[in-house]
Amino acid sequence: MKYYIIAGEASGDMHAANMMKQIKQRDPEAYFRVWGGDKMAEQAQELAKHIRETSFMGIFGVLWNLRTIKRNFRFCEEDIEQFKPDVLILIDNSGFNLRIAKYVKLSQLDTRVYYYILPQAWAWKRKRVHTIHQWTDRIFAILPFEKAFYKSYGYDVDFVGHPIMDALAQEKKQLADKETFRLKYEFSEKPVIALLPGSRKREIQTKLPKMLQVVKHFPNHQFVVAGSRTVDESLYAQFLPSEVKLIFGEHYNILNMADAALVTSGTATLETALFNVPQVVCYKPGWLTYHLMKRIISIKYISMVNLILNKESVKELIESGLNEGKMVGELKLLFDETHRARILEDYKLLAEKLGGTGASERVATLMIEDIQNHSQRN
Repeated sequence: MKYYIIAGEASGDMHAANMMKQIKQRDPEAYFRVWGGDKMAEQAQELAKHIRETSFMGIFGVLWNLRTIKRNFRFCEEDIEQFKPDVLILIDNSGFNLRIAKYVKLSQLDTRVYYYILPQAWAWKRKRVHTIHQWTDRIFAILPFEKAFYKSYGYDVDFVGHPIMDALAQEKKQLADKETFRLKYEFSEKPVIALLPGSRKREIQTKLPKMLQVVKHFPNHQFVVAGSRTVDESLYAQFLPSEVKLIFGEHYNILNMADAALVTSGTATLETALFNVPQVVCYKPGWLTYHLMKRIISIKYISMVNLILNKESVKELIESGLNEGKMVGELKLLFDETHRARILEDYKLLAEKLGGTGASERVATLMIEDIQNHSQRN
């Protein structure tokens, strides 16, 4: 069976790669051509495009790269026509993937189209649920509230659980011993506060200087920045004071030893919660982007932790709210025993709602069953 898979960013690359491993176990003749990152490339026979060529952040990032995006659309359409996949699997990245889904469904190709890790239609552009249903054959949800959301529009989706549970289960097996890690990077015995400013240059430039404002208020703690390997060290160096550590490629080991964290919104908020680290969520998209988003987004929270729990379990500091005074106050609260205990109890419920491990296995099983049933009918 020939599979064409499109993911648009790093977390999608990781989850798609885990899904591919499971598909291989159920389809030994699986042949993959992919748009993704290094992890998908390791599992695939062919890499059509790397995510560094296709990932653009924010409204203005998209506008500034419209020509490249249009070229990518044309390339992808022609590439699929030539490859003639039996299955097209779309991972998030709705602006690109929904156009490709429509193209494939209107073509002469006999290709099953699956959407795994759905666009956040529940947050904005809710009418996309109709578009997603129209141009796909089966939809696989990873967030517990998505099934009910799609059902409210009359559509059935399969909730398979969040693949982050699989990814973290694998990563935790490879974690360094805490004391070994502490000695390797010369940490003292002081409590550790992790700073996770994101993995994109723009995120780091806007959030890291803000996060670093709290350092002087916590002389009895030590700070460490989780650096992204996709970003040059010089970008961090222009902001970092000498007392703050910068460690690359040790994201999970840092969370494993952290006592608290300041975290940019996104998947990192879930990862931090699943490592049982009390956190403050930081979000600063820029004044204009923020006010544009306020007009079109219809959700109460920005962090996945709060969205899934349907309450503000972790504090969210957004745009003008992301200031020194509020960050210091909220960070101090994370070391209050009663406050910490409440957050950690919420994290237990969060893990339950995410469906436990096995998402990659479940989605692969459902896909293979659907392919087989489709083949029998035809």
